[in-house]
Amino acid sequence: QVQLVESGGGLVQAGGSLRLSCAASGIIFSINAMAWYRRAPGKQRELVAAITSGGSTKYANSVKGRFTISRDNAKKTVYLQMNSLKPEDTAVYYCNADVQDYSDYAVRGYWGQGTQVTVSS
Repeated sequence: QVQLVESGGGLVQAGGSLRLSCAASGIIFSINAMAWYRRAPGKQRELVAAITSGGSTKYANSVKGRFTISRDNAKKTVYLQMNSLKPEDTAVYYCNADVQDYSDYAVRGYWGQGTQVTVSS
């Protein structure tokens, strides 16, 4: 069984920074793409940033220049450094990973439980 566990959310003032982490555990053969999504109150879940196993990244336009996604393949962990936070960044942030495990080597998508980020004005 594969699990993704997020940490690092919290309350911060506008202009501040937070760093989210998401660690994968279980019988993992490999991890392909990893990503962060968020769901703000009353809105649909949206992609914030994604990173391939080779390190290629993409970002939502709303966070470009402020957020940075990175990963440590040895630790099976993905990070999201969030700077210059705005009240509109307030949301529950979810980690997502495409994982190939040893059971059948199929690639499946997994989600973390979510971590709340609240930015006060």
